[in-house]
Amino acid sequence: MVWLVILWILFFIINMVLIGLNLYQIVCLSDLEADYMNPFESSSRINAVIVPEFILQGVFCVLFLVTGHWLMFLVTLPITCYNMMLFMKRQHLIDVTEVFRFLSAEKKYRIVKLAFYLLLFIIVIVRFVLTVVYSIMDEDDEAHEFGIF
Repeated sequence: MVWLVILWILFFIINMVLIGLNLYQIVCLSDLEADYMNPFESSSRINAVIVPEFILQGVFCVLFLVTGHWLMFLVTLPITCYNMMLFMKRQHLIDVTEVFRFLSAEKKYRIVKLAFYLLLFIIVIVRFVLTVVYSIMDEDDEAHEFGIF
């Protein structure tokens, strides 16, 4: 049961990193929109974190599959497939010459992903707490069974 607690802590950490990467991209796009950053700098900063985000999202999805959390796997599968599609079509990077044309769409896309990651964050927190509670209850039952208490 301890390995489940460690697993949910790992899921929590991965989810927090995904939220952080997504927030960073939204901030870069907002800075570009407000003219605090030039298009080249903004594009290079965002492009530097896109592939690590895609890889981490894929690991997140595969970990749910490997550990037998089927519902969570099915929840994370669509965004993983979408990320893979963008990567295969080579549409995952922001083009510095086209950044202003697609600025609004890119921000909306990342805000929707942020909402998705925040929903996953809530689910992961709830599942983590339930796992800890069940683990503690299970230990109490074993202690009573062996006459320790």
